Formats: sequence, C-alpha cells, structure tokens
Amino acid sequence: MNSNSWTRRACVLGTAVAFAAMVASPMAATPDTLKRSIENLSQAPLDLALSPIVAGQTVVRNLQDIEDSPGVRIVYPVPGYVWTVFVQAGAAVLRGITGAIEFLPGLALFFTDAELDPIFDPVADQDALVDYETDFYWVKFGVNYTTASY
Repeated sequence: MNSNSWTRRACVLGTAVAFAAMVASPMAATPDTLKRSIENLSQAPLDLALSPIVAGQTVVRNLQDIEDSPGVRIVYPVPGYVWTVFVQAGAAVLRGITGAIEFLPGLALFFTDAELDPIFDPVADQDALVDYETDFYWVKFGVNYTTASY
C-alpha cells in the first residue's frame, strides 16, 4: 500500500472517532446558538417587511410620549418616519447577517456545552409585534430596534 491510502484511512478513522465522540455526548448538547441562528435567518425577512409598520408605530408613540413644541410636532413626522423605516430595515438586515454568521459556529457547538453569546442582542431585548416563545423556536418578529425597552 502506498502512503496516500494510509493517510486517507487515518483521516477517515479520525473523522469517524471524532464524530462518534460527538454523538456519544448529546446529553450535554446545547443547540442554543444554532437555534438563535435559524430564528434570526428565518425571521429577518419578516422584520424587513414590517419595518414601515414598526416605524409608523414608533413615530406615533414618540409624538404622544415626548412633549415637543408644535413646530417639531409638525415637521418631525415625515422625516422621522423615513429615517426610522431605514433604521428598522438596516437592523433587520443585520439580524439576517448575524444569523448567517452564527450558523457555522452553532453547528460546531451543537454537541458541546459551550454557547456563543449573541452577536446582535436587540432581538432578545426589544419589544416586537409578534413575540411568542416555545421550547423549540422563539417566534419574534416586527422587532422595534429604535425604542429602548425598559
């Protein structure tokens, strides 16, 4: 036998042993990073689509809650709405990008106790139009990225 076949066999054996070791320890597995990645990837387009609605709610809420002068109340709504729509849309795109970034580490960490901290934390912290958490999937979209949640 030549050295290439020995190298190939050693690589296959090493891969099989590593895979068996990962499969042998699923009791300690934490799929949180992969779960968060899939949630972000699948719900970012919904955030993007709902950006105009969330922006409108934000502008209306700001007009009601913040005591500005009549001039600001007249001038603010249109440019404030446009700006907020773009900020919301940009944050939705960032949510999708972070979901993609966390996907491979999520796969790698699936069979370990380790967990990656969220890259884009506002999804967990902010209010949303739809927010329903289950053990398997957190349905949260229409996230308001421009208003602080207290």
